[in-house]
Amino acid sequence: MRIVSLLPAATEIVALLGATDHLVGITHECDYPDVVRSRARVTRSALPHAHDPSAIDAAVRDAHADGVALFTLDTKTITALHPTAILTQALCEVCAVREADVRALAARLAPPPAVVTLGGTSLDGIYADIRAVARAIGADDEADELLAGLRDRVEHVHRTLKAAQAPRPRVALVEWTDPLYVAGHWGPEQIARAGGIDVLGVAAAHSVPVAMDALRKADPEIVLFAPCGYTLEQATAEGRRCLALPQWQWLEGRQVWALDANGLISRPGPRVVEGIEAMASIIAPTLFSEIEPWHAVRLQ
Repeated sequence: MRIVSLLPAATEIVALLGATDHLVGITHECDYPDVVRSRARVTRSALPHAHDPSAIDAAVRDAHADGVALFTLDTKTITALHPTAILTQALCEVCAVREADVRALAARLAPPPAVVTLGGTSLDGIYADIRAVARAIGADDEADELLAGLRDRVEHVHRTLKAAQAPRPRVALVEWTDPLYVAGHWGPEQIARAGGIDVLGVAAAHSVPVAMDALRKADPEIVLFAPCGYTLEQATAEGRRCLALPQWQWLEGRQVWALDANGLISRPGPRVVEGIEAMASIIAPTLFSEIEPWHAVRLQ
């Protein structure tokens, strides 16, 4: 088995299924776990390297208007790797290579590798993606163990909150800041399972832009800054930048946190459960252990 992963979440799934020895190619963004960093990088990004949210948004819009792919495949390297399976996604063209491009490349390879497409928009969908990857790489037993553990962890959070009859604070999960987006897909479900009420996000639906006044009127008690694709350091810097702006002054007196979006929220893989646990530590701090400093920083 020779696996090329074209999505960081898929790389993490392969690793947690114990199959890193079979992983031969990864994306330019794959960084977890550390063992995968030595693998060949087979994608490139057309997005600007700076973490300026408005500049990134403009680049995305320009690329779509021009019909240009945001991510490109290193066809020569992939061909030389002789993959037997390629893992890709069909959820977001801003996050990874286009599925159509992957399938076109796979069809040109001899023999053509199996293409496994991830597309989960909910926790159950992510579990199904884990199962699909496991089936493709012959790791069904490992998937049984991994999924049982993930479900037990989520259930532990639920039982703890239920036993304490914990209040459910209003929470906003900011997925992008300029323009302003609140998280969709599994983000609202993460908040709900962690004991909060998402004030604007719609579970399993695409993230959508919102007006600042709409977010203010939604009256969140806790605001989580987790821009898609940002590390904790980058999210912290962006959250602090926003708090200094006049349009965000309404947050005064509310809890505001920056989260490691890459590790906890953005990637539809096993670590979204870690994101639920981290959010639970923020939402119900008296019921759960103190949040890990590499997961989140309180901004006010």
